[in-house]
Amino acid sequence: MNTPSSSTRRALVLRAACVAALSGLLAFGAHAQSWPSKPVRVIVPFPPGGASDTLARTVAQKLGEQTGQTFVIENKPGAASTIGIAEAAKAPADGYTILLAAAPFVITQYVYPKLSYDVRKDFVPLGLLQTTPLVLVAHPSLGLKTPADFLRAAKASPGKMNYATPGAGSLPHLVGELFKQQAGVDLLHVPYKGGGPAVADLLAGHVNSAFFSPIEVQAHVKAGKMTAIASTGLKRTSGLGELPTLAESGVPNFESLAWFGFVTLAGTPPDVLARMSEQLVKALNSPDIRDKIAQTGDVPAGTQAEFADLLKGEHVRWERTVKAANITPN
Repeated sequence: MNTPSSSTRRALVLRAACVAALSGLLAFGAHAQSWPSKPVRVIVPFPPGGASDTLARTVAQKLGEQTGQTFVIENKPGAASTIGIAEAAKAPADGYTILLAAAPFVITQYVYPKLSYDVRKDFVPLGLLQTTPLVLVAHPSLGLKTPADFLRAAKASPGKMNYATPGAGSLPHLVGELFKQQAGVDLLHVPYKGGGPAVADLLAGHVNSAFFSPIEVQAHVKAGKMTAIASTGLKRTSGLGELPTLAESGVPNFESLAWFGFVTLAGTPPDVLARMSEQLVKALNSPDIRDKIAQTGDVPAGTQAEFADLLKGEHVRWERTVKAANITPN
Protein backbone atom coordinates (compact mmCIF):
# COMPACT_ATOMS: atom_id res chain seq x y z
CA MET A 1 0.00 0.00 0.00
CA ASN A 2 1.33 3.42 -0.95
CA THR A 3 1.97 5.80 1.99
CA PRO A 4 1.17 9.50 1.38
CA SER A 5 4.24 11.67 1.17
CA SER A 6 4.89 14.25 3.89
CA SER A 7 3.90 17.08 1.50
CA THR A 8 0.62 15.31 0.74
CA ARG A 9 -0.08 14.84 4.43
CA ARG A 10 0.57 18.53 5.07
CA ALA A 11 -1.80 19.44 2.25
CA LEU A 12 -4.51 17.18 3.69
CA VAL A 13 -4.08 18.66 7.17
CA LEU A 14 -4.23 22.20 5.77
CA ARG A 15 -7.37 21.37 3.79
CA ALA A 16 -9.05 19.92 6.89
CA ALA A 17 -8.13 23.00 8.89
CA CYS A 18 -9.59 25.28 6.23
CA VAL A 19 -12.82 23.27 6.13
CA ALA A 20 -13.08 23.42 9.92
CA ALA A 21 -12.43 27.16 9.94
CA LEU A 22 -15.02 27.77 7.22
CA SER A 23 -17.56 25.68 9.11
CA GLY A 24 -16.88 27.68 12.25
CA LEU A 25 -17.33 30.97 10.42
CA LEU A 26 -20.60 29.80 8.91
CA ALA A 27 -21.85 28.71 12.33
CA PHE A 28 -20.63 31.99 13.80
CA GLY A 29 -22.65 33.99 11.28
CA ALA A 30 -25.70 31.76 11.61
CA HIS A 31 -25.60 32.19 15.38
CA ALA A 32 -25.77 35.95 15.03
CA GLN A 33 -28.47 35.94 12.36
CA SER A 34 -30.68 33.67 14.48
CA TRP A 35 -30.74 36.14 17.39
CA PRO A 36 -33.26 36.38 18.89
CA SER A 37 -34.73 32.91 18.51
CA LYS A 38 -36.64 33.09 21.81
CA PRO A 39 -38.03 35.83 24.11
CA VAL A 40 -35.54 38.35 25.50
CA ARG A 41 -35.71 39.56 29.11
CA VAL A 42 -35.39 43.30 29.64
CA ILE A 43 -34.75 43.95 33.33
CA VAL A 44 -35.75 47.43 34.51
CA PRO A 45 -34.41 48.12 38.03
CA PHE A 46 -37.13 50.72 38.67
CA PRO A 47 -40.87 50.54 39.44
CA PRO A 48 -43.39 50.31 36.60
CA GLY A 49 -45.02 53.48 35.32
CA GLY A 50 -42.07 55.86 35.67
CA ALA A 51 -40.12 57.61 32.92
CA SER A 52 -37.40 54.93 32.87
CA ASP A 53 -39.94 52.12 32.61
CA THR A 54 -41.80 53.90 29.81
CA LEU A 55 -38.58 54.44 27.87
CA ALA A 56 -37.54 50.79 28.21
CA ARG A 57 -40.96 49.58 27.07
CA THR A 58 -40.97 51.93 24.08
CA VAL A 59 -37.60 50.71 22.81
CA ALA A 60 -38.31 47.05 23.67
CA GLN A 61 -41.55 47.16 21.69
CA LYS A 62 -39.69 48.50 18.67
CA LEU A 63 -37.04 45.80 18.96
CA GLY A 64 -39.83 43.23 19.04
CA GLU A 65 -41.38 44.65 15.88
CA GLN A 66 -38.03 44.55 14.09
CA THR A 67 -36.99 41.06 15.10
CA GLY A 68 -40.36 39.32 15.30
CA GLN A 69 -39.55 38.16 18.83
CA THR A 70 -40.93 39.12 22.25
CA PHE A 71 -39.00 41.45 24.56
CA VAL A 72 -40.40 40.93 28.06
CA ILE A 73 -40.09 43.79 30.58
CA GLU A 74 -39.31 42.64 34.14
CA ASN A 75 -39.43 45.38 36.79
CA LYS A 76 -37.00 44.65 39.64
CA PRO A 77 -36.95 47.87 41.72
CA GLY A 78 -35.34 48.53 45.08
CA ALA A 79 -32.11 49.39 46.91
CA ALA A 80 -31.12 52.20 44.52
CA SER A 81 -31.49 49.81 41.54
CA THR A 82 -28.97 47.30 42.91
CA ILE A 83 -31.60 44.54 43.19
CA GLY A 84 -32.34 44.63 39.46
CA ILE A 85 -28.68 44.92 38.51
CA ALA A 86 -27.77 41.94 40.72
CA GLU A 87 -30.57 39.91 39.11
CA ALA A 88 -29.24 40.69 35.64
CA ALA A 89 -25.65 39.91 36.66
CA LYS A 90 -26.65 36.28 37.42
CA ALA A 91 -28.08 35.67 33.93
CA PRO A 92 -26.29 33.66 31.23
CA ALA A 93 -24.15 35.65 28.79
CA ASP A 94 -26.15 34.49 25.79
CA GLY A 95 -27.83 37.67 24.53
CA TYR A 96 -31.21 36.93 26.09
CA THR A 97 -30.96 39.29 29.06
CA ILE A 98 -30.80 43.06 28.67
CA LEU A 99 -30.56 45.52 31.57
CA LEU A 100 -31.75 49.11 31.52
CA ALA A 101 -28.86 51.06 33.05
CA ALA A 102 -29.14 54.57 34.46
CA ALA A 103 -26.87 56.79 36.55
CA PRO A 104 -27.23 54.60 39.71
CA PHE A 105 -25.66 51.79 37.65
CA VAL A 106 -22.38 53.69 38.11
CA ILE A 107 -23.00 55.62 41.33
CA THR A 108 -23.87 52.62 43.51
CA GLN A 109 -20.59 50.97 42.56
CA TYR A 110 -18.89 53.56 44.78
CA VAL A 111 -21.57 54.17 47.42
CA TYR A 112 -22.10 50.49 48.26
CA PRO A 113 -18.72 48.77 48.81
CA LYS A 114 -19.93 45.16 49.04
CA LEU A 115 -22.05 44.62 45.96
CA SER A 116 -22.31 41.10 44.54
CA TYR A 117 -21.29 42.36 41.11
CA ASP A 118 -18.93 44.81 39.43
CA VAL A 119 -20.62 46.70 36.61
CA ARG A 120 -17.28 47.37 34.91
CA LYS A 121 -16.47 43.65 34.68
CA ASP A 122 -19.86 41.98 34.51
CA PHE A 123 -21.61 44.07 31.84
CA VAL A 124 -20.91 45.51 28.40
CA PRO A 125 -22.74 48.42 26.77
CA LEU A 126 -25.22 47.87 23.97
CA GLY A 127 -26.27 51.45 23.31
CA LEU A 128 -27.27 54.76 24.87
CA LEU A 129 -31.01 55.48 24.73
CA GLN A 130 -31.43 58.98 26.15
CA THR A 131 -29.68 61.77 28.00
CA THR A 132 -31.21 64.76 29.76
CA PRO A 133 -29.89 67.43 32.12
CA LEU A 134 -31.40 67.99 35.54
CA VAL A 135 -32.88 71.36 36.49
CA LEU A 136 -31.88 73.36 39.56
CA VAL A 137 -35.14 74.72 40.97
CA ALA A 138 -35.89 76.90 43.98
CA HIS A 139 -38.99 77.89 45.94
CA PRO A 140 -40.39 81.20 44.63
CA SER A 141 -40.40 82.72 48.13
CA LEU A 142 -36.60 82.96 47.97
CA GLY A 143 -36.84 85.49 45.16
CA LEU A 144 -33.97 83.86 43.23
CA LYS A 145 -34.23 84.15 39.45
CA THR A 146 -30.76 83.46 38.01
CA PRO A 147 -27.75 81.21 38.72
CA ALA A 148 -25.90 84.31 39.96
CA ASP A 149 -28.71 84.95 42.47
CA PHE A 150 -28.55 81.38 43.71
CA LEU A 151 -24.75 81.34 44.07
CA ARG A 152 -24.80 84.69 45.87
CA ALA A 153 -27.43 83.48 48.35
CA ALA A 154 -25.63 80.18 48.96
CA LYS A 155 -22.29 81.87 49.59
CA ALA A 156 -23.87 84.48 51.88
CA SER A 157 -25.36 81.84 54.20
CA PRO A 158 -23.12 78.74 54.28
CA GLY A 159 -25.01 75.64 55.38
CA LYS A 160 -28.38 77.40 55.61
CA MET A 161 -29.49 76.89 52.02
CA ASN A 162 -30.62 73.32 51.50
CA TYR A 163 -31.59 70.95 48.69
CA ALA A 164 -34.00 68.03 48.64
CA THR A 165 -33.26 64.65 47.04
CA PRO A 166 -35.00 61.27 46.64
CA GLY A 167 -32.40 59.78 48.98
CA ALA A 168 -28.73 59.45 49.86
CA GLY A 169 -26.68 58.16 46.94
CA SER A 170 -29.31 59.14 44.36
CA LEU A 171 -28.36 61.06 41.23
CA PRO A 172 -29.82 64.37 42.54
CA HIS A 173 -27.80 63.89 45.73
CA LEU A 174 -24.58 63.35 43.79
CA VAL A 175 -25.34 66.26 41.46
CA GLY A 176 -25.76 68.48 44.53
CA GLU A 177 -22.46 67.28 45.97
CA LEU A 178 -20.70 67.88 42.66
CA PHE A 179 -22.21 71.37 42.52
CA LYS A 180 -21.01 72.11 46.06
CA GLN A 181 -17.51 70.96 45.20
CA GLN A 182 -17.19 72.85 41.93
CA ALA A 183 -19.05 76.01 42.95
CA GLY A 184 -17.45 76.25 46.37
CA VAL A 185 -20.74 76.51 48.27
CA ASP A 186 -22.11 74.77 51.35
CA LEU A 187 -25.64 73.41 50.89
CA LEU A 188 -27.43 71.19 53.39
CA HIS A 189 -28.56 67.86 51.94
CA VAL A 190 -32.14 66.88 52.88
CA PRO A 191 -32.81 63.27 51.76
CA TYR A 192 -36.32 61.87 51.33
CA LYS A 193 -37.66 58.39 50.64
CA GLY A 194 -38.39 58.96 46.97
CA GLY A 195 -38.85 61.81 44.54
CA GLY A 196 -42.54 62.40 45.32
CA PRO A 197 -42.04 63.53 48.95
CA ALA A 198 -39.07 65.69 47.92
CA VAL A 199 -41.14 67.48 45.28
CA ALA A 200 -44.05 67.92 47.72
CA ASP A 201 -41.86 69.52 50.38
CA LEU A 202 -40.25 71.89 47.91
CA LEU A 203 -43.70 72.96 46.71
CA ALA A 204 -44.71 73.55 50.34
CA GLY A 205 -41.60 75.64 50.98
CA HIS A 206 -40.17 73.27 53.60
CA VAL A 207 -36.92 73.06 51.62
CA ASN A 208 -35.18 75.69 49.49
CA SER A 209 -34.10 73.95 46.31
CA ALA A 210 -33.52 70.71 44.44
CA PHE A 211 -32.07 69.15 41.30
CA PHE A 212 -34.97 67.44 39.53
CA SER A 213 -35.57 65.99 36.09
CA PRO A 214 -37.40 68.32 33.67
CA ILE A 215 -40.45 66.07 33.57
CA GLU A 216 -40.81 66.37 37.37
CA VAL A 217 -40.80 70.17 37.43
CA GLN A 218 -42.17 71.49 34.13
CA ALA A 219 -45.78 71.80 35.25
CA HIS A 220 -44.80 73.36 38.60
CA VAL A 221 -42.50 75.89 36.94
CA LYS A 222 -45.22 76.88 34.47
CA ALA A 223 -47.65 77.30 37.36
CA GLY A 224 -45.19 79.56 39.19
CA LYS A 225 -44.84 77.12 42.11
CA MET A 226 -41.13 76.57 41.43
CA THR A 227 -38.47 78.77 39.86
CA ALA A 228 -36.18 77.14 37.31
CA ILE A 229 -32.68 78.51 37.92
CA ALA A 230 -30.38 76.56 35.58
CA SER A 231 -29.79 73.23 33.87
CA THR A 232 -26.93 70.85 34.58
CA GLY A 233 -26.03 70.18 30.96
CA LEU A 234 -22.85 71.46 29.41
CA LYS A 235 -24.91 73.06 26.63
CA ARG A 236 -28.43 74.43 26.54
CA THR A 237 -31.07 71.96 25.40
CA SER A 238 -34.05 72.76 23.21
CA GLY A 239 -36.51 71.11 25.59
CA LEU A 240 -35.68 73.66 28.30
CA GLY A 241 -36.06 76.78 26.20
CA GLU A 242 -33.58 79.49 27.10
CA LEU A 243 -32.75 78.16 30.55
CA PRO A 244 -29.04 78.85 31.15
CA THR A 245 -26.59 76.18 32.18
CA LEU A 246 -24.53 76.25 35.35
CA ALA A 247 -21.45 75.82 33.16
CA GLU A 248 -22.07 79.20 31.53
CA SER A 249 -23.15 80.88 34.75
CA GLY A 250 -20.27 80.78 37.17
CA VAL A 251 -19.48 77.06 37.48
CA PRO A 252 -17.18 76.38 34.49
CA ASN A 253 -17.36 72.92 32.87
CA PHE A 254 -20.10 71.76 35.22
CA GLU A 255 -22.01 68.88 33.67
CA SER A 256 -24.18 66.10 35.00
CA LEU A 257 -26.77 64.26 32.98
CA ALA A 258 -29.48 61.77 33.70
CA TRP A 259 -29.06 58.99 31.14
CA PHE A 260 -30.46 55.62 30.16
CA GLY A 261 -28.88 52.84 28.15
CA PHE A 262 -29.09 49.12 27.50
CA VAL A 263 -26.30 46.80 28.66
CA THR A 264 -25.91 43.04 28.54
CA LEU A 265 -23.65 40.44 30.12
CA ALA A 266 -19.91 40.44 29.56
CA GLY A 267 -18.90 37.28 27.72
CA THR A 268 -21.81 37.43 25.28
CA PRO A 269 -20.57 36.01 21.94
CA PRO A 270 -19.19 38.88 19.83
CA ASP A 271 -21.42 38.07 16.86
CA VAL A 272 -24.54 38.12 19.04
CA LEU A 273 -23.39 41.34 20.69
CA ALA A 274 -22.91 42.95 17.28
CA ARG A 275 -26.37 41.82 16.17
CA MET A 276 -27.97 43.20 19.37
CA SER A 277 -26.24 46.55 18.96
CA GLU A 278 -27.19 46.71 15.28
CA GLN A 279 -30.86 46.14 16.08
CA LEU A 280 -30.79 48.72 18.88
CA VAL A 281 -29.25 51.42 16.68
CA LYS A 282 -31.87 50.65 14.02
CA ALA A 283 -34.66 51.02 16.58
CA LEU A 284 -33.32 54.29 17.99
CA ASN A 285 -32.94 55.79 14.53
CA SER A 286 -36.54 55.07 13.54
CA PRO A 287 -38.45 58.39 13.33
CA ASP A 288 -41.27 57.34 15.67
CA ILE A 289 -38.88 56.28 18.44
CA ARG A 290 -36.73 59.39 18.05
CA ASP A 291 -39.82 61.58 18.33
CA LYS A 292 -40.97 59.83 21.51
CA ILE A 293 -37.55 60.02 23.17
CA ALA A 294 -37.14 63.68 22.21
CA GLN A 295 -40.29 64.56 24.16
CA THR A 296 -38.49 63.99 27.48
CA GLY A 297 -34.78 64.25 26.65
CA ASP A 298 -32.04 64.27 24.07
CA VAL A 299 -31.65 61.45 21.56
CA PRO A 300 -28.09 60.07 21.28
CA ALA A 301 -26.70 58.04 18.39
CA GLY A 302 -27.29 54.85 20.34
CA THR A 303 -23.96 53.18 19.56
CA GLN A 304 -21.85 50.96 21.79
CA ALA A 305 -18.84 53.28 21.44
CA GLU A 306 -20.84 56.34 22.44
CA PHE A 307 -22.21 54.60 25.53
CA ALA A 308 -18.79 53.21 26.46
CA ASP A 309 -17.32 56.72 26.37
CA LEU A 310 -20.12 58.08 28.54
CA LEU A 311 -19.70 55.27 31.09
CA LYS A 312 -15.98 55.87 31.30
CA GLY A 313 -16.55 59.54 32.11
CA GLU A 314 -19.31 58.72 34.61
CA HIS A 315 -17.06 56.34 36.54
CA VAL A 316 -14.38 59.02 36.86
CA ARG A 317 -16.88 61.72 37.86
CA TRP A 318 -18.85 59.79 40.47
CA GLU A 319 -15.97 57.89 42.05
CA ARG A 320 -14.24 61.21 42.69
CA THR A 321 -17.45 62.89 43.92
CA VAL A 322 -18.41 60.07 46.31
CA LYS A 323 -14.92 59.99 47.83
CA ALA A 324 -14.72 63.78 48.21
CA ALA A 325 -18.15 63.93 49.86
CA ASN A 326 -17.49 60.81 51.98
CA ILE A 327 -20.89 59.36 51.04
CA THR A 328 -21.77 56.08 52.73
CA PRO A 329 -24.88 53.87 52.59
CA ASN A 330 -27.76 54.67 54.93
